[in-house]
Amino acid sequence: MPVRWIPGGGFLGNSYLSGNVLVDAAVLPGAVAPYKDEIEMIVLTHCHYDHITHVREIAHLCDALVCIHRLDGPGLADDSKSLSVNFGARSPGIVADRLLEDGDMAGHFRVLHTPGHTPGSICLYNEDEAALISGDTVFCGGGFGRFDFPGGSRADLVHSLERLATLVVEGLYPGHGSPVETGGCRHIAGARELIRLTYE
Repeated sequence: MPVRWIPGGGFLGNSYLSGNVLVDAAVLPGAVAPYKDEIEMIVLTHCHYDHITHVREIAHLCDALVCIHRLDGPGLADDSKSLSVNFGARSPGIVADRLLEDGDMAGHFRVLHTPGHTPGSICLYNEDEAALISGDTVFCGGGFGRFDFPGGSRADLVHSLERLATLVVEGLYPGHGSPVETGGCRHIAGARELIRLTYE
């Protein structure tokens, strides 16, 4: 099933639409309005404000369930955990409809718990299509998410990148920047090597 990229503007994270699942919700509601009848579930890769900015409005627009990993759930209503204070804003102030765990299914994606950027960061993986929606765990070009925010952990991020490096990934769909349709494994391998060489 194809992954549709809805680019984030400025500092805001990307969103992706695949089947009935919208991943992340910082884009303006108008950007997802054409697909509102398709969207049944909003999956948040983590609780940072630049990925959840408009989740309340988009959930209402689409009448969709809001899902996030259990460890990041409190960030939807906590200005410190969401980093919304860093943006001069407030958290959405909502409670998730579903708390996710490693191995859960969200549409046709498997939830992979990949802590490091936040305690509850996740990626979404479709093995049949070799597609990975990676949030801020890993970026195209061999980058990876910061781990110096509250709740971040270099050790956890290293472990998460090692886990992702074992997967067959062609399409890599990151939380910021442009996705790639092929060769996603190479970008993940680059990030794994970079964090080893730069931060040890």
